[in-house]
Amino acid sequence: MNNSRIALITGASRGIGAATAKRLAADGFTVMVHYHQSQQQAEQLAAAIGGFAIRADIGDFAQIDTMINEIISRYGRIDLLVNNAGIAVNGLFQDISDEQAMRLMTVNLGGAMHTAKRVLPHMLREHAGCIINVASVWGEVGAACEVHYSAAKAGIIGFTKALAKEVGLSGIRVNCVSPGVIDTDMNRMHDAAVMAELADETPLARIGQPDDVAHAIAFLASEQAAFITGQVLPVNGGFNI
Repeated sequence: MNNSRIALITGASRGIGAATAKRLAADGFTVMVHYHQSQQQAEQLAAAIGGFAIRADIGDFAQIDTMINEIISRYGRIDLLVNNAGIAVNGLFQDISDEQAMRLMTVNLGGAMHTAKRVLPHMLREHAGCIINVASVWGEVGAACEVHYSAAKAGIIGFTKALAKEVGLSGIRVNCVSPGVIDTDMNRMHDAAVMAELADETPLARIGQPDDVAHAIAFLASEQAAFITGQVLPVNGGFNI
């Protein structure tokens, strides 16, 4: 049984998730590096930080259940959940197929909610725990050609606030970070001109880095944030003022 704090980060093999895994490991957590397809990257990261790589499709609730059961069997508890896994499809609302729409909503919102649902009993048993959801500035202001993604991330914000009210008396904090435009694989589907335009629209005049979000998550997971719950922490360089 591991005596350090146990953190589960979904979508941890790359981008924001990987940066968060490194930061939390530096802060003393044993990190569960969740991945879906990027096995080699996840296993290399887990080995580098003394964590554990674990696979699940966040769009498949049965796989989420299996993942949580394996973590509990190995480590006995989960102290911190970071719901970071997400997918995006760029296209006009009416051009997104029903299958794509369902997948977008299930992975980005339903999967996060189900993961939290399965982790919560173990936090309730300890009367302690922290859940941090990763939303998006598009969940606050909406984005053309990313309607389903925007709707799901708006749902993440609502989920965060409602769950924080429900579990606060049980000693569990629930917050979310809301990244702006971050230099990740997801945003590399945009061409250089679009990214430059987005940087120009940002008061700090740059695209964010995964570490910018990781530091915000680490703060919300720390004792310095012990009296913070139900909040949305923007990490967007002033994009949404």
